[in-house]
Amino acid sequence: MKLLVTGGAGFIGSHFVRTLLDGGYPGHEESRVTVLDKLTYAGNRANLPAAHPRLEFVRGDVCDGRLLAGLLPGHDAVVHLAAESHVDRSVLSAAEFVRTNVLGTQTLLDACLAAAVPRFVHVSTDEVYGSIAEGAWTEEWPLLPNSPYAASKASSDLIVRSYHRTHGLDVSITRCANNYGPYQHPEKLIPLFVTNLLEGRSVPLYGDGRNVREWLHVDDHCRAIALVLDRGRAGEVYNVGGGDERTNLAVTERLLDLCGADRSSVRRVADRKGHDLRYALDGTKIREELGYSPRIPFEQGLADTVAWYRDNPGWWKPAKAGRPAESARPGPGSGRTGSDRTGSGRTGNGRTGSGAAQPS
Repeated sequence: MKLLVTGGAGFIGSHFVRTLLDGGYPGHEESRVTVLDKLTYAGNRANLPAAHPRLEFVRGDVCDGRLLAGLLPGHDAVVHLAAESHVDRSVLSAAEFVRTNVLGTQTLLDACLAAAVPRFVHVSTDEVYGSIAEGAWTEEWPLLPNSPYAASKASSDLIVRSYHRTHGLDVSITRCANNYGPYQHPEKLIPLFVTNLLEGRSVPLYGDGRNVREWLHVDDHCRAIALVLDRGRAGEVYNVGGGDERTNLAVTERLLDLCGADRSSVRRVADRKGHDLRYALDGTKIREELGYSPRIPFEQGLADTVAWYRDNPGWWKPAKAGRPAESARPGPGSGRTGSDRTGSGRTGNGRTGSGAAQPS
């Protein structure tokens, strides 16, 4: 199988690609991967092997229809992760979120139809559902997004669904809980707090810290994406939850413990506009249909994540400063085959290239 992974140099996308190239997904030991990424602040070429016989890297924009028209023929499936994904940035400026998340998705779908790519997996977020006081969302829950980011993702979900109903494209949509793990950009809650604490700085906690999130390790999320790619039904949505709910305050307190800091390091800041109170996903469908369940307990995964950031300042210090960490390259690179190239079509200004990691 030949896959195109958009946003494959971002947090979630690069984990998916590295695991696939390492033989981590049964049936994909020989699959070839083309990564398309624009390498904005959240995408980093160093997150991928320097070279690999089954990897090709293309720097480009999902809004670039001419580039996609030349790139997609010959691919068997698309895993679409490229997105603007940080809520705070969407509150300040929504335009690039609409451009990349909505127009980029539509442009990619059109290119898939033109190139007769038979399979499309769209990676979305639980935030499209809004906020839920009790219980958990099923896949049939109405979409009630509350932030510009969530609204742009909900819009892209509906566009993907429409291409199944109108054109018969074999699509599946995944909606995941808050992700965490190594190589997550330090704008998100866990890596921001960990790196601040490791530097002896304070951490900014929104409001009273009672907002509840369900946490999912990136490895568990990517395993779910691979299952949906291979066995998910056409036109269906699959919730991917972590099953472990924590308030932001509880996560903060645990991070203080793991980083050897005390409560004086917590700085209370005004709550974010439209801040959702609670997210919770019902994962019955993916569990019963595809046999999926998370494997990494939150306590273990969080401790391992803190240890990774402690051991890899060469990756996150440049990321916090807005510079790529080209010397901090994970994964084996054969240095023999595989290639990098830059898309030659029209270059847009929107940002693609971050995996759709979930903000807090």
